Amino acid sequence: MRCFIFIALWFIAGCGLYAQSEQLAKNFFDQGEYEKALKVYQKLYEQNPANPVYFNGVVSSNQQMENFEEAEKMLMDRLNRTANNPSILIELGHNYELQEDQEKATRFYEEALQAIEARPNYAYSIARGFEQYNLLEYAAKAYERAMATDTDRNYNLQLARIYGEQGKIEEMFSNYLDLIEDDMKFYGIANREFNRYISEDPQSEANIIFRKLLLKRLQEDPQLLYNEMLSWLFIQQKDFDKAFAQERAIFKRGENSLQGILNLAVMAKEAEEYETAEEVIAYAIEVSPSRTFNLQARHFLLNIQLETAKADAYAKVEEDFKLLLEEFGYNQETLDVQIDYANFMAFKLDKKEEAITLLKRSAEITPDKFNLAKVKMAMADILVVQEKFNEALIYYSQIQNLVKNDVISQDARFKVAKTSYYKGDFDWAKTQLDILKTSTSQLIANDAMELSLLISDNSLEDSTQTALKKFAHADLLAFQKKNPEAIQALDSILINHKGEKIEDEALLSQAKLYEEEQDFVKAERNYLEIINSFNNDILADNAHYLLAELYANQLQDPEKAKSLYEQIIFNFADSIYFVEARKKYRLLRGDTLE
Repeated sequence: MRCFIFIALWFIAGCGLYAQSEQLAKNFFDQGEYEKALKVYQKLYEQNPANPVYFNGVVSSNQQMENFEEAEKMLMDRLNRTANNPSILIELGHNYELQEDQEKATRFYEEALQAIEARPNYAYSIARGFEQYNLLEYAAKAYERAMATDTDRNYNLQLARIYGEQGKIEEMFSNYLDLIEDDMKFYGIANREFNRYISEDPQSEANIIFRKLLLKRLQEDPQLLYNEMLSWLFIQQKDFDKAFAQERAIFKRGENSLQGILNLAVMAKEAEEYETAEEVIAYAIEVSPSRTFNLQARHFLLNIQLETAKADAYAKVEEDFKLLLEEFGYNQETLDVQIDYANFMAFKLDKKEEAITLLKRSAEITPDKFNLAKVKMAMADILVVQEKFNEALIYYSQIQNLVKNDVISQDARFKVAKTSYYKGDFDWAKTQLDILKTSTSQLIANDAMELSLLISDNSLEDSTQTALKKFAHADLLAFQKKNPEAIQALDSILINHKGEKIEDEALLSQAKLYEEEQDFVKAERNYLEIINSFNNDILADNAHYLLAELYANQLQDPEKAKSLYEQIIFNFADSIYFVEARKKYRLLRGDTLE
């Protein structure tokens, strides 16, 4: 037993020494000290000639020292003593390539490829050998020859990757399509690669190649896969009407599932392509016999109207709400419609008491606690608009008890803080906000952090918190959808509290309100004022990003937008906007996104 333990300990110690020596040799090699690396590798190789790492270490060190004859001697000796090892042929070819003898290098490379015809299973190791020296053309040939020799072998995944590295975009797309055509488990991998090359620009080379390839395949072999991929491509390009044509074809030829059409409607709405979204959902209503779906789809249409309707169209929107609720009834099924209708009445029609009455009735028919929490949240929000702060706080507190540890509960706690802030009870608001900084919802945590900082920063210099109270009132006016009054209140702060901490906050809030009012020139002025006067303060990155978005989307000045995104990348690396700014900068520059 003791003897066995001694042998085991001796073996472990020996392995440890080998590992240390190997790491030492590697470090010498990586640092360019090839002579030292060679000595260590030679010693290791003499002790263990079967170890390929030590063998390759000796060969590579010799090559770096331009001892090509010594490297060739070792490789030829290994080739003669080893049957069926074509990777040595690649190493010999590489040894000649280092000597700029391309003719001999090519001869050995071709000989390695020929080995695949007799043994196609060698293809992977041979291809990897070529890839090691960035010989992508030979690596691709290895896989292609193996697949031609043995049709049961499938190296489309490896080939697609190589074609991508070579810039052979069409071949890459084609191989990925072959992969997912054979087995849908590869769809995720392929789609990630497609995302690297496809952009929003329909005229980019990759987009054009992919579209032509899909159309050609669809013509030759009308598989649903190609319709689905065309729909995906058009969605990336924001060509929702073209995507809709593909989704209709899929629906008619598929399993009559409307999921793709519904997803398209949602994406079109999010992209503010409202007409297309309405057209898509109207088609879905027409072809679906489901009563539940009909309700959901018509509610979706109402939500589009809510986002797009001007004041002169409010009567029509109200009538559509009433018709929908009369048809489907005031019940659990229509609860979300009831909440949206109440919000519409309160915030757009100034019928706050009617809205509260509707929500109280909704609460009475709602046994589910999560749905009840949604109703109470809507009621509390309207009470805040009415400046009935204490009643609102009661409802927000009830929500926290109804759905503990849920995001709705955290949202209610944030609204408790915001309501206290509107009231001017800044100490209590900050206590709640500091708890929410660790919220599981990143959005709530960020909002809590911002509001907490606002209160802290504007309480230090002014113990009376005069400017902060005015700012909170302006914030409340904005929440009440009284934008002109909020803008005027912020103007008063900018005049009477110029030079105080609150100034940049007032400029930013006012800029956002100008944007809501479509007064983009005044919004631009405010953002530029923050950038020019407060570029070292906490809101500088916000101003850069929001102004970049304004230039990109409303003022149609992509060059100015690109410059501002670039400034965020270089000057605000810790900004919450950094990732989005980098992505949008690269899109404007025309990069292929990975």
